[in-house]
Amino acid sequence: MTIHGLLAVWKPKGCTSHDVVAKVRRWTGQKRAGHTGTLDPEVEGVLPVCLGQATRLVEYLQDLPKEYSATLCLGISTETEDATGRVVERKPVSAPSNRRVEEVFETFTGEIEQIPPMYSAVKVGGRRLYELAREGRVVDRPARKVTIHELRLREIVEGEYPEIRFDVLCSKGTYIRTLCVDLGKALGAPAHMSSLVRTASGPFRSEDCFGFEELREIAARGDWERAVIPLGEVLGQLPALVVSQEEAKQVYDGVSLLPGESPGESRLVRVLDETGRFLALYRWLPDGTAKPEKVFRDVE
Repeated sequence: MTIHGLLAVWKPKGCTSHDVVAKVRRWTGQKRAGHTGTLDPEVEGVLPVCLGQATRLVEYLQDLPKEYSATLCLGISTETEDATGRVVERKPVSAPSNRRVEEVFETFTGEIEQIPPMYSAVKVGGRRLYELAREGRVVDRPARKVTIHELRLREIVEGEYPEIRFDVLCSKGTYIRTLCVDLGKALGAPAHMSSLVRTASGPFRSEDCFGFEELREIAARGDWERAVIPLGEVLGQLPALVVSQEEAKQVYDGVSLLPGESPGESRLVRVLDETGRFLALYRWLPDGTAKPEKVFRDVE
């Protein structure tokens, strides 16, 4: 049986996102699978994996905000900007006040610019930055715009090298390692990210996830219906446009629809038939027409 839907996986530390997808392929017996946003090997957390025709929705899921719980260590900087790298500076510092940290957080909320870290998969001149970094090279990297929707301070742990624990809701492409380093600079100290957990990816949160042991048990029973989010609910945050059975035939032919009113602005909608069956993604335009983006035929 081909599975079409999304599996919310809790990725543990010590494996790559690709490793997770490979395991899911093996457990489900399906080749068509892909994740919705890479997590570094030493980062644990929510990793949605799309199966079957749900892989056609990955691009939309990747664009959704991500949420993390991070720990910033003040007084120590590393070459990788996280705890895995060689220490390049060490300077004991005093812990800042809650008020000072929250003031700095305010200046980083909204659209900001980040320079990708050298130890990243970004390409410059046709080479991955981490490849150049391993050769001992540092090159200029163009800054990128990202959005920090929210920064929430959880606690400050005092010590020779104080820790700032916080939650962040951010756009895709945000490097939390770099955010930690930049926050440290704003607080006047070297810094690095000492730990990171992704607590949400789009609408999928930690409580929605299955760990490896649970997935092995589900695979042994073949009980994937209990774990997989159905195709029509993968983008459940989008509004639904319900069509008649006659219109459903037109949807399968890729015909534009006339919902009868204007949405006010261009928006993506799920198209369902009267039984709740997911048919397609359409783009509902300000002129009142809805045009197909992706049609899903013969998906049970």
